[in-house]
Amino acid sequence: MIEEDLHLEVLRLLEQEPDMSQRQLARSLGLSVGKTHYALKAVLDRGWVKAQNFRRSDNRSAYLYKLTPNGLQEKARLAYALLQRKRVEHEALMTEIEQLRAELRDARPEAVAPEPRNP
Repeated sequence: MIEEDLHLEVLRLLEQEPDMSQRQLARSLGLSVGKTHYALKAVLDRGWVKAQNFRRSDNRSAYLYKLTPNGLQEKARLAYALLQRKRVEHEALMTEIEQLRAELRDARPEAVAPEPRNP
């Protein structure tokens, strides 16, 4: 996963569920707790998220994460950059699909297995 994409996903998840534990965050991201700790520390160090210790009766070491105004702005910037990158990937994929279709049209009929028909 690209580091920017990871930061965006951390910001999204913490905005949705500010009392998420690192273990829950790791599970949602599909990453190890160590890698998640690294990503969480990065967004905290950059000032995009603030962590406040809060007192829950079942977990005294729990934190509440809140996106800062800079964090909200960065989340929007990262989302825009991801969208732009995905558009470029989509265009490249569509070009490749069209090239493959053209190759199949130009191929000799006996060289191409027929496509399965729906009954």
